[in-house]
Amino acid sequence: MRLFQNPKYRFMANRKKALIFSGTLLLLSVVSLIVHGGPRFGIDFRGGTSIELRFEDKADPAKELNIPIDQVRKVFSEAGLGRSTIKHFGSPQEILVQVDVSKNISDSLMAVIKSGFEKVYPDYQMIERRRETVGPTIGAELKWKALWAVLFSLLLILVYIMFRFELRFGVGAVLALFHDILITLGVFSLFDIEITTAVVAALLTIVGYSLNDTIVVFDRIRENLKTLHRKVSNYGDIVDTSLNETLSRTVVTSLTTMLVVVILYIFGGEILKSFAFALICGITVGTYSSIFVASPILVEWETRKIAKASGAKK
Repeated sequence: MRLFQNPKYRFMANRKKALIFSGTLLLLSVVSLIVHGGPRFGIDFRGGTSIELRFEDKADPAKELNIPIDQVRKVFSEAGLGRSTIKHFGSPQEILVQVDVSKNISDSLMAVIKSGFEKVYPDYQMIERRRETVGPTIGAELKWKALWAVLFSLLLILVYIMFRFELRFGVGAVLALFHDILITLGVFSLFDIEITTAVVAALLTIVGYSLNDTIVVFDRIRENLKTLHRKVSNYGDIVDTSLNETLSRTVVTSLTTMLVVVILYIFGGEILKSFAFALICGITVGTYSSIFVASPILVEWETRKIAKASGAKK
């Protein structure tokens, strides 16, 4: 399937504008992370207790309810858990409560909370669907392991591409991946979305997806360097030709993948929302970076190499 018939877009003619645009996005991401004091880690990383509650009508369990967050917060405040993070989870009758790691959530305390809700909602039944506790030590360990997983994957990618292609290809690919991950983290910071283990899994998925797209482009550039270097003297023109030849594949792959991820975001439930949202950001930025970040780095590398060689001759 080809969306573009013999495209002849001059991507590299706009590479400086694209790099300025990418630099702006990266700067905004860094500023947002600094302002918010870094990524907002979930309980998986910072430690604490996550509680899922569901309310049902005793007479009609199938009846849809709307439980106000303010009322839930009042009950938890009376139980000494006023600083908890409380929000709806999937539907207005389902509540997600995240309690600070310093609080011990025992069965007796949950009984007190249940008793408080029975006074407020005598006709409703509170069901504790899930309770998970992560200690601060385990949370910190998970945080560092997640960071090392991302950094180690980038290092291995650099080594792999250096051997398969050249150093400049490896540098371009890794910088593009770093660009994708940092901007995705910046979006999460901007919208104050928690970084959970599912989001880390999504980031590693983004690394693989974006890398695959970049390698397809790089492979075509390498082939065209062998066949077109005698006909086309300008390195940027060869890169443009390669990008245009793979453009249909890039767009079709991104659109079909995006369609699945958007459906997952809409219908996948609250648990998968942050995972799907990270993939949406990563696919969008990754498709852009394959064309306007990784490839321009090759052109800039070659331009500086030629300029340096010309200066040495003089």
